[in-house]
Amino acid sequence: MGVVVTARGLVKVYGQGHAAVRVLDGLDLDLQAGELVAVTGRSGSGKSTLLNVIGALDRVDAGRIEVGGVRVDRASERELAPLRRDRIGFVFQSFHLLPELTGLENVLLPTRLNGRRPSGERALELVTQLGLGAAAERLPVVLSGGEQQRLAIARALVNEPQLVLADEPTGNLDAESGRDVLELLRAIADAGRAVLLVTHEDEATRRADRVLRLVDGRLQ
Repeated sequence: MGVVVTARGLVKVYGQGHAAVRVLDGLDLDLQAGELVAVTGRSGSGKSTLLNVIGALDRVDAGRIEVGGVRVDRASERELAPLRRDRIGFVFQSFHLLPELTGLENVLLPTRLNGRRPSGERALELVTQLGLGAAAERLPVVLSGGEQQRLAIARALVNEPQLVLADEPTGNLDAESGRDVLELLRAIADAGRAVLLVTHEDEATRRADRVLRLVDGRLQ
């Protein structure tokens, strides 16, 4: 189905001098459309850093990253903004829903950032598919964790991205809600998107096509 992410020789260093830590140290990764890849590793091993540099939220110190054929490591901030908005969907452990917006308004938010008139059709379709009809008109504060995370996934998908990056998406959920979210991410990959999932849960790794462990800055 085609390569969505190609990363070669990624290096990311935090700190300077004797205090410098190479969180990513020559890391390589390929990610195909239709594939769910789980990344595991101890706390502080650089899993979230990996997602951030692939998702163009942070810069690498060395190496090459292509997402959908775009050189992320060379792109300007002006070039990266539409890449993040249109080609990459982000799902975070803490949901990051805006508390003053309803569920549907949160899902629609990425469409309001692209300069075009927002269409509610795609958002309503996603909300319905995810069983969130009632949640669409409510504020996040009255929703369960599982409902909030499904809204966050709908928001990540509303612009139909090629790549979905999920950082511990079940970390704040109960077991049943976590299973629902993992089933949804599996379905997203099966529909032809590339999904890169950072996790520490066995249930998540069982649903992945590949499981990679981040050790000493490299994937094994």
